[in-house]
Amino acid sequence: MASRAVFSLALGAITLLSGCSVFRNYDSELAQTNQQLASGNVDAALTLLEKNNSGQDKDLLYFFEKGELLRAKGDLSGSQAAWTSADQQVARWEDAVKLDTAKYLAQFGSFLVNDKVRRYEGYDYEKVMLTTQMALNLLAVNDFDGARTQIKKTHEREAVIADLRDKEYLKREEEAEKQGIQTQYKDLKGYPVASLDAPEVIGLKNSYQSAFSHYLAGFVYEALGEKDLAAPGYRKAAELRPNTPLLEQALLNLDKPAAKDDDSDILIVVQSGLAPSRDSIRIPLPLPISGNVVITPLSFPVIKPDTSTVAFAQIGVDGRQLDLTPLNSTTAMSRRALRDDMPGIILRTTVRAISRGVAQKQINETNPLAGLAVGITSAVLEGADTRTWRTLPDYTQVVRLRLKKGEHQVTLPSAVGGSVVKVNVDQRYQVISLRAVGNQVFASGLAAHVIPNTNPTAVASLKQP
Repeated sequence: MASRAVFSLALGAITLLSGCSVFRNYDSELAQTNQQLASGNVDAALTLLEKNNSGQDKDLLYFFEKGELLRAKGDLSGSQAAWTSADQQVARWEDAVKLDTAKYLAQFGSFLVNDKVRRYEGYDYEKVMLTTQMALNLLAVNDFDGARTQIKKTHEREAVIADLRDKEYLKREEEAEKQGIQTQYKDLKGYPVASLDAPEVIGLKNSYQSAFSHYLAGFVYEALGEKDLAAPGYRKAAELRPNTPLLEQALLNLDKPAAKDDDSDILIVVQSGLAPSRDSIRIPLPLPISGNVVITPLSFPVIKPDTSTVAFAQIGVDGRQLDLTPLNSTTAMSRRALRDDMPGIILRTTVRAISRGVAQKQINETNPLAGLAVGITSAVLEGADTRTWRTLPDYTQVVRLRLKKGEHQVTLPSAVGGSVVKVNVDQRYQVISLRAVGNQVFASGLAAHVIPNTNPTAVASLKQP
């Protein structure tokens, strides 16, 4: 009778936990939200987001996603407010790391807690892209001073991350040696190793420094007349993405005479697609449990690239076709983050599985039914963490040119709706940001307006209120 009670209790716990927000299917939720975004129905996407986050305690991902959706809608003030809330959460993470790095690493490196149960703190590239996107919001209304503040915060955040990851690497190596865990991701039979070893992934210096973020920094400093700060921004961008003519030319142009009064330096930023999702894959591993080698299926995360938006490499400006220069791939950064995190994920998952296996064996010896219940519960609770910022743009490409002040037209390829964007140039330096998802093109701010075409479903025309 007692055994049946234990079994019933375990099943009840499974049912309760499965409905808990900690075990929500975040990827499924955001797939629906992004479908609405890709169809141009931003209000429906926002409604879904609110429905799936009805609790009072909003997490970091909620503010990440809300800020990007409101930006697509053209509500830059609302977007900035949501991202400010996200930034405050990231700032608290920074404070905890700087206050006591060793304590933070000890808590995060705990072997007892599944990664997906932890409060979401964001991946390093997401933290850095947050302030970069906030800078773009401000540049859309020609607030270069405000953008400068966000750029400075980006650089400071990168320094905190770099210091933390160096210490984390050393601690992880020590712990792996102590636990006797030597498994690497390349040892996982059936795992898509090639995706983590792709040239565009291993070619990245790390997972969080973006050539786009640093090039944007250089452009902002140059616009503000701070060429001594613009040069390091351009130089860092060129270091992160070598052999890129746009970046090399930016440094050379700093020494050239200023443009004529009726000319403007224009940076067109085209962000397309959606950040990749994360899925969970089970890989059988031989584990030493109570003196025996037991083949145990363990869950590990994999990256699934977004396919909502066709890639394109050119835009038209006043009838001229201009090449776009790619400066950022969220998919590559996400894979690099996972590649760097995999040793720690394998270590934590393996140690937790061994500990669970030993405990279950002991329970089985005294109460087989209770052991079965524990096994079922473990199977439900164990799984890779699949949360990630899904509305974040995937590719960021740019083109820089000089235009006369006045009205101009930017055209995007037919693959993304063939949209025409009317641009009003009235500043000495100006940033025009466009976003393409599916066959939708979104523009917001003071200067850019998408012209509706003959097919109303192909274009989302949303202005700054």
